[in-house]
Amino acid sequence: MKKANRLLVFGGALSIVAALLHVAIVIGGPQWYRFFGAGEELATMAEKGSWYPAVLTFGIAVVLLIWALYAFSGAGLIRRLPLLKVGLVVISAIYLIRGIAFIPAYIVKPEIVDEFLVWSSFICLVYGFAYTMGTKQVWAKLSAN
Repeated sequence: MKKANRLLVFGGALSIVAALLHVAIVIGGPQWYRFFGAGEELATMAEKGSWYPAVLTFGIAVVLLIWALYAFSGAGLIRRLPLLKVGLVVISAIYLIRGIAFIPAYIVKPEIVDEFLVWSSFICLVYGFAYTMGTKQVWAKLSAN
């Protein structure tokens, strides 16, 4: 059995945690939307019984689960997924861009930068680092297949 890439396994596990957290937010309701920084508009919509916040949040959870599968595929835990190299690069980039997004936000609209945005940005940087470095470590193997 080949050794799995630890950084991609870690990144995939983090993506699963984030996906489960999004599902928990839907279950937790409006207060959870507020606590986790989804914004007052989504929280109010959820209070009024709108389906939109739940569908949006579940959609994000599904995307995060797919990203976890790509990490696990790159790590060698599951079969190779289509467009694996491209997928890992795009996922890494999205996490990293989201991680630094608070910087231009602070320059353009400093009033929107709050503690949640700073912490969530840091978390996304950790995710992006795990995906990026893990992808770099397996790049040659991915190119050979």
